[in-house]
Amino acid sequence: MATIVILAMVFLFVAFRLWSVLGRRTGHEQTIARPAEATPAPIAAGRSLPDTTAPIAPGRPALVEPRAETGLRAIQSVESHFDAAQFVEGARSAYRMILEAYWEEDLDTLRNLTGDSVYDAFADAIAQRKDAGQKLDNRLVTIESAVIEAASLSGRQASITVRFEADIAAVTRDAEDHVIAGSLTDAVPTHDVWTFAREVKSDDPNWVLIETDEAA
Repeated sequence: MATIVILAMVFLFVAFRLWSVLGRRTGHEQTIARPAEATPAPIAAGRSLPDTTAPIAPGRPALVEPRAETGLRAIQSVESHFDAAQFVEGARSAYRMILEAYWEEDLDTLRNLTGDSVYDAFADAIAQRKDAGQKLDNRLVTIESAVIEAASLSGRQASITVRFEADIAAVTRDAEDHVIAGSLTDAVPTHDVWTFAREVKSDDPNWVLIETDEAA
């Protein structure tokens, strides 16, 4: 009888712990997973979990530039759960996942995380790489900063532009796995400007990448 009581207590404790972790989610969180293991979810509407694989460098700048504040307030006025800091953490995760999917030629993940024009551009580049018998062996070393530099709400279409400063070790290999360009021992500073979009008040909480550019 004592054994049964102890087992029952253990079961209740485990059940409580699971509820405390999972039961409080709102449906806007992002599940972080490596593309090789599972298809990751896109950025959720302000409830994304922070990225733990690409550490933020000490002393990163502010999350939001002043010129973006008006647009962010407009988005928050129609979706009160939106939080800029949480969005930036989700954008950092998406940045890592999209880059890795592109490097690893994972079109399924790219389809889930990008809009049509960006997906087509990535898919074309991957096809050209395959035709040339080349593959990328890149590593995202660190994300130095991720800052919202613009935001807008047009009708129900919200868009947020994030500037990423990152260090990437880039290597190109041929069909025989020989290095033909780059080095994994030397990280290259990278400056990207990515724009994410989402229809507010939609049943789909996910943001997708609709535009990429290099920072000046």
